[in-house]
Amino acid sequence: MAILDLLDLPAALPQYAPLVGLDPGEKTIGVAVSDITRTVASPLDVIRREKFTQDAEALFKLMESRGAKGIVIGLPVNMDGTEGVRCQSNRALARNLLRLRDIPIAFWDERLSTAAVTRVLIDEHDVNRKRRGEVVDKLAATWILQGALERLRNA
Repeated sequence: MAILDLLDLPAALPQYAPLVGLDPGEKTIGVAVSDITRTVASPLDVIRREKFTQDAEALFKLMESRGAKGIVIGLPVNMDGTEGVRCQSNRALARNLLRLRDIPIAFWDERLSTAAVTRVLIDEHDVNRKRRGEVVDKLAATWILQGALERLRNA
């Protein structure tokens, strides 16, 4: 399987298979999962990055536990539309995952997802800094996956 355009992703999946959304960072990977109808994204977990093979196995274990058959990875495009080092890193993550498993993967432009989630946590929920640090990665993954699901629904 190759890296697909987001709109081509559903054709590569079984009919009622959830997707996972990833928000890869330097130290963690936020993970979210959709329902089987691919309507709603929910936070799932945070993988603390160690070695790639360990991280990948943790991800695949989470996917298997939820029956997920595809991945949407956030792509932190710069505000001017260019791709920087983080985009390159996330694209490399996708290529490396494909070396281990034949699984459909797509990207979703996630500009400001972490900033948006942090703002919601502060403004609407008055979450303190420590608690934000515990949840922001998986909530950013949820934001990414929900955006991709809405794009698919409106296509």
